[in-house]
Amino acid sequence: MRTPSRNRVAPTGEILAIPLRGGWLGNRGILHEGRAVVRNHTHKRWITCVLQHKDWRLPQWQPGRFTVLFFHDEAVSLAAGHRPCALCRRPDYNAFRQAWAAGGGGDVLGADAMDVALHLERMVPHTRRRRWHPAVWAELPRGAFVLHRDAPALVLDDSIVPWSPAGYGAAKARPRAGTTTLVTPPTIVAVLRGGYRPQIAVEA
Repeated sequence: MRTPSRNRVAPTGEILAIPLRGGWLGNRGILHEGRAVVRNHTHKRWITCVLQHKDWRLPQWQPGRFTVLFFHDEAVSLAAGHRPCALCRRPDYNAFRQAWAAGGGGDVLGADAMDVALHLERMVPHTRRRRWHPAVWAELPRGAFVLHRDAPALVLDDSIVPWSPAGYGAAKARPRAGTTTLVTPPTIVAVLRGGYRPQIAVEA
């Protein structure tokens, strides 16, 4: 078997070399030198794209071209802090904007304003470290990710489903009370509450 390339993204935002199949494509800028990923991101515009759009070709590891990343499903991409692309996913992008306004009670924002807000929630300022947020179990919508027993887990109604580099595991009962550590940026959690429904590669 071929050694997996380091281009798969975990819910925590880490870029991994794992064989898990990607259902979506991601962009954070030019992260590679040769075939090695040497940085986490180069700009605040973290987007999620479809695997194919028109007849476009996206060669991997090309000098001067963005590093092609992959996500297991859309819930993973949202947890990592990416939003829908305005070009190849225009209907999803518009639905995301509307849900942003509905979930947060504010205006319908453009891409630049959303990207700035999300970047503040993704990263600890002036570092390359991911930022975590506290959350109440009872308030979490379907599609959010949390840290459960030091590993990412997907919230699915009354259950949580652990995620690992091998994919989703067996569902477990969701705690009914108390607090947890949120992986998905809080504003994207509000987007989920506002009605945005991500693709999830696990059966409820």
